[in-house]
Amino acid sequence: MHPQRRGRGAGGALLTAAQRRLTGLGAVAAYAKVADDPAGVGFAQRRGYRRGRRAEFLMLDLAEAVLPAHPVLPAGVRLLAAAELPGPHPLCTADLHASRDEPGEVTMDEVGYADWLAAYWERPDLDRELTTVAVRDGEVLAFGFAMADRRDRYRSGMTGTRRGHRGRGLARAVKQRSLSRVRAAGLRYAYTSNDAGNVAMLTLNRRLGYRTVAAEWHYLRDLSD
Repeated sequence: MHPQRRGRGAGGALLTAAQRRLTGLGAVAAYAKVADDPAGVGFAQRRGYRRGRRAEFLMLDLAEAVLPAHPVLPAGVRLLAAAELPGPHPLCTADLHASRDEPGEVTMDEVGYADWLAAYWERPDLDRELTTVAVRDGEVLAFGFAMADRRDRYRSGMTGTRRGHRGRGLARAVKQRSLSRVRAAGLRYAYTSNDAGNVAMLTLNRRLGYRTVAAEWHYLRDLSD
C-alpha cells in the first residue's frame, strides 16, 4: 500500500481475497515477502504470519566501482553470453540442478522444459547478451542470469554452479564478466539479492563492491488455521 493510503482496510481486504483464492486452489500454506520495516512486519504478524528467513538487497554503482581482475578459468572452460548458446536446454539443465541447493523456505520442484522456457528464457526483461555462462564441452557449468531495462540499471538473477564444479571460481567469473559487459553497455546501477544465510554469495558480492541497501523478511501462514 502507498504510505498515504494505509490504515483504511484495503491491504487487509486484498490479503483476505488472495488467501481465499489460494485456499480454493487447494493451497495449504501462504508464503509472503515483507519489507523489513515496522509497518510491513506488523501487518504480517497481526494476520498470523510467522517470520522465516531474511533476504538482503544489494547495489553496485558501476560508474564508481573498481572491478577485480578476471579470475583464471579452469582448463577448457569458456565464458559465453547466453545468446551464444546453440539453444537454451543446457542452461535450463544447469539452472534446475543449481536451484535445488538455493537457500530458502521454498524448494525447487521439478520444472518441465516448456514451463522453464516460459518462466525464465522468454521473460521480457531477461537480457541474453548480458546473461553469462561458463561452458565446457557443451555443458553449462555455471551461469548468472541478467535482467536489464536497457536504460541505466541491471539486476543479477540466479547465479549458480553445478555440483562437482563448485569452489573453482566459476560463479565469480560469470558475475565479473556480466558486470563488465553491463558497464560496457552503458548501464550504471547493478542490483542483486541474497538470502541472509547464503554467506558465500554475500561475501562474493561484497568483494565485487556491492553494498546492502534494503532487506525483507519471508513469512509463512498455515491456511488451515
